[in-house]
Amino acid sequence: MHLTEVRLTCSTAREGFFIDPDSNAAKWVAANPDDPRAAKIGQSVSRRPAARWFGDWSKDVRAEVDAYVTAAAAIGRLPILTAYNMVNRDNGGQSSGGAASPDEYRAWIDAFAAGIGDRPAIVIVEPDSLAQLGNLPAETARAERTSLVAHAAEALAACPLVSAYLDGGNATWVTPDAMAERLSAAQVSKVRGFAVGVANFHATDVSCTYGHQVAQALSSLGMPGARFVIDTSRNGNGSLGANGQHVHWCNPAGRRLGVPSSIGVGGAEYLLWIKNAGDSDGGCGIAPDTPAGTFSPYLAERLINGQ
Repeated sequence: MHLTEVRLTCSTAREGFFIDPDSNAAKWVAANPDDPRAAKIGQSVSRRPAARWFGDWSKDVRAEVDAYVTAAAAIGRLPILTAYNMVNRDNGGQSSGGAASPDEYRAWIDAFAAGIGDRPAIVIVEPDSLAQLGNLPAETARAERTSLVAHAAEALAACPLVSAYLDGGNATWVTPDAMAERLSAAQVSKVRGFAVGVANFHATDVSCTYGHQVAQALSSLGMPGARFVIDTSRNGNGSLGANGQHVHWCNPAGRRLGVPSSIGVGGAEYLLWIKNAGDSDGGCGIAPDTPAGTFSPYLAERLINGQ
């Protein structure tokens, strides 16, 4: 769906955003009712609307997406989904994996889109994929990845009630002009817009400024009207440490939960919990023994307390 031709899908949801009943945090709370942290994590994390991520761990992505969107539609709520299965995902970093080939990815994202069909949903498309283009070793690899994100945009554009946002990195990673060029090449004009700050910690006003700069750069490229969303799941304390420098991206100390998923402010279309609070960024920072994507009650409690 074209970014200038769609209504806010939130208006189609009677009761707001869908809360994932099977998130990692929800599963931990259910399995550990006597843990003194369970009540706090349940109230502050697992009962908050956040994105469900789909990737190479999804055994039948069409069926799993369909089931998730069906559950949301049954109670009139709007689901937030993240597609995270890019070839050479995370460029071999902490969240490495993804589809084994371009053909496999195209089939996967087509099935993902088919699982949504003609129902409303918010979709975040391939976090980090465009921001990491500069780290790929060859132009052929960069062109291939861009074409795969473009294929995802086209597949999701065929879903009439989907608001899809291509990931646009964060405020201190890629310049707004460079990100606009990458988003343009990836067919952002076919979808609702782009996402900023996914799985990062920049304060909302910082991400808003960056989002506006990228949108302005896109307008200069002939694509006015691009909208953006911000990940606020862990940005309550912003990204600056006590020394005034930006904290490391992987499980840094002193971060806090941000504003729960809601209609946006400052020009952002939505503020969303895209990263699942309490899920590790990888075996580093204050959780050196917790692999990426694994829920840690220790991390969740630190985010709740701002420690």
